[in-house]
Amino acid sequence: MVDKAENLNLLRKTNDVNKLQTLLLVDDDEPFRRRLSVALQRIGYFVTTSSSVNDAKNKAKILQPKFAVIDLRIPDGSGLEIVAAVHESRTDSRVIVLTGYGNIATAVAAVKAGAIDYLAKPADADEIHAALNMGDRALPPPPENPMSADRVRWEHIQRVFQQCDCNVSETARKLGMHRRTLQRILAKYSPNE
Repeated sequence: MVDKAENLNLLRKTNDVNKLQTLLLVDDDEPFRRRLSVALQRIGYFVTTSSSVNDAKNKAKILQPKFAVIDLRIPDGSGLEIVAAVHESRTDSRVIVLTGYGNIATAVAAVKAGAIDYLAKPADADEIHAALNMGDRALPPPPENPMSADRVRWEHIQRVFQQCDCNVSETARKLGMHRRTLQRILAKYSPNE
């Protein structure tokens, strides 16, 4: 049986690599990574997986993927490092960042690093495929279940808190609220959707 790297090298030699839907999938959650890899392969992607930053950077250099789906938090670093490596290897790559710890500040950082979209886990293969192939549209289609007003408020407070280097007093001053009120809000879990 010929492995994926040999197939990719053969395709590169015949200049058919641009026709191939190469995708680098990086996530440290092995069961999730396996399930998503199989689902994306069924859709038609040539999937290469990784679970660490250094391994993913090396694979990005070799594979030069057309697409990438990258978890934001990986034990040995940040997925944003991989986003940059993917764009260094191929400037027209379309990258999506996944995370289970979604907030507006990290979404902005992901887009600034070069991601075209930011999806909350657990995203399925169909959502990822739609986001990767949204073309030149400025915005993806609206979500079926948008965030509630409470969730949007919480996300905004978290973003300002991060921008103030987690300083409660400064954040309260910038938001125009009492420090104790802000502390109570920060102590709570995020509101459900």
